Amino acid sequence: MNESSHAKRIASRFRGFFPVVIDVETAGFNAETDALLEIAAVLLEIDDGGNWGLGQTISKHIHPFEGANLDKAALEFTSIDPEHPFRKEIAVSEKEALQDVFHLVRKKMKAHKCKRSILVGHNASFDLGFLNAAIKRTRIKRSPFHPFSTFDTVSLAGLAYGQTVLSRAIEVAEIEWDSSNAHSALYDAEKTAELFCKILNLWKEMDDKL
Repeated sequence: MNESSHAKRIASRFRGFFPVVIDVETAGFNAETDALLEIAAVLLEIDDGGNWGLGQTISKHIHPFEGANLDKAALEFTSIDPEHPFRKEIAVSEKEALQDVFHLVRKKMKAHKCKRSILVGHNASFDLGFLNAAIKRTRIKRSPFHPFSTFDTVSLAGLAYGQTVLSRAIEVAEIEWDSSNAHSALYDAEKTAELFCKILNLWKEMDDKL
């Protein structure tokens, strides 16, 4: 299957939407007041057999926006220290982080002939809420993502494996999981992407047998 055929297959699978797995790490639960500290995106690909897999990834450490709340319990949970010298050196502003992620998403979305991207996440409304709040704060006028529609692996994993917690669903799906790396945006995004792809491919296997 050539590149053009791959593109058409992705575009036709979800009504012209290009699925992008997003994970964010934050300093609390309120998207309007709490800092967005990390964002990661995993773009998906499809092979000659029609099976889904992980493609290119991008991740950014983010400086808290001015006046952002940093909840101590949330920081302890994620083990993120916003004041760590190494982190402060590599972190970027919310606007720069979103622009870099959106640039890659648009590039791949165009290559796959999709008209818009759709966020895939575990508890996807949380990730989309923080993404939309950051878009509003930074006054980015054009987002590649649908503003409210998502694919949520909580529901999909509950349907496919009877589990809704990410680590438990990963275990049942027989995907490798290292708890010491959990709560890193990139690691969680990659594992969510593996889970999403495994469910898509499982559905394909069932459909092929019909």
